[in-house]
Amino acid sequence: MKTGKKIVGVVSLVLILALAGFCYFRFCFVFGEGVKAGELNQVMYKGYVFKTYEGRLIQTGFKGAKGGGSIQSNEFNFSVVDKAIADSLMRCSGKVVEVHYREYLGTLPWRGMEKYIVDEIISVQKSEMTTVIPLD
Repeated sequence: MKTGKKIVGVVSLVLILALAGFCYFRFCFVFGEGVKAGELNQVMYKGYVFKTYEGRLIQTGFKGAKGGGSIQSNEFNFSVVDKAIADSLMRCSGKVVEVHYREYLGTLPWRGMEKYIVDEIISVQKSEMTTVIPLD
């Protein structure tokens, strides 16, 4: 009887530790960090139950020789946890911004919808991509 309870206890403990380790590495472990720059397209506050700040950065670049040397744009979708940073980004829409982000392997509903979390604004400058087209 005692041996059976010990086995069940040890197996339960191992399963609980494995589950805790999985949850930590999936949702709390910072997989990567980096800096992205581009024109800030939008930052919004949205959600049904958990309201989070979500944003989009448009990065322009050139395709390689196989792509014919054409211009392409990439979207960088991100979430913001800090309200002060989100408010600052909301005032920078249409400007070229450089942000620092952390990448997680999974998302949590109260942290945002994206696995990239912006935690710092490095620089803000006027958009160089804006062109004025005269109306005739």
